[in-house]
Amino acid sequence: MSPAWPFITDPFFYALAVPAVLITGLSKSGFASGFGALATPLLALAVPAPQAAAVMLPLLIAMDATGVQQMWRHRDRALVRRLVPWGVLGIVIGTLLFGVLSDRAVAGVLGALTLLFLAQRLLFPIRRDGRPPPAWAAPLCSATSGFTSFVAHAGGPPLMAYVLPLKLAPMVASATMAAYFTAINLVKLVPYAALGLMDLRNLATSLLLLPLAPVGVWLGVRLVERTDPTWFYRLAYLGMAVAGVKLLWDGLGG
Repeated sequence: MSPAWPFITDPFFYALAVPAVLITGLSKSGFASGFGALATPLLALAVPAPQAAAVMLPLLIAMDATGVQQMWRHRDRALVRRLVPWGVLGIVIGTLLFGVLSDRAVAGVLGALTLLFLAQRLLFPIRRDGRPPPAWAAPLCSATSGFTSFVAHAGGPPLMAYVLPLKLAPMVASATMAAYFTAINLVKLVPYAALGLMDLRNLATSLLLLPLAPVGVWLGVRLVERTDPTWFYRLAYLGMAVAGVKLLWDGLGG
């Protein structure tokens, strides 16, 4: 029997969805960026992971619009042009592998890579006179970001693995990532629709949560403007650590 309402009615889902959307909005601004990777695994406690990802996608696009509108002029145009095509390639790979790789396998690999990156940064911290990342890191990290963004909206940690060592000003780093994910999430609409994930129930649920989408972004942008660069990067790494542990735990079946 079809549900009486076109949207998800489970109260437990909304108990998870409200903080997930707000945390994602904060991460979309660049503030505590890694925490955004937690949203889909959090919602997956109440609904199947593909449905959680489908509900989140329209909200992510709304957040992108809010963030880009406030930070567009600060983006690094050349860096965005360098990263987006590889991110789209990652989406294509994710589409081709949809249904082949389990959500658990993707989460485990992503969590392990995130924690390995953090371990490297702890052992070999970024120096002001240090070398920039090698040329191959841009396509590798952005393609991985596109892939993990497609399967779990967890594209932040792989992209940050490349962007953070560039030592950009906080607002430039945030604006560049906002512009990148705007393009990536718009592209994801096509395969999501083709795979039947954008159905009426998921879209109606997204619409119900939509008023929350710009709130976290707006708050995050204000915090980025007022945060010392040292604390900005500490919070970014903390977010990646939390996301990495959570994703690895999910991958190991915790």
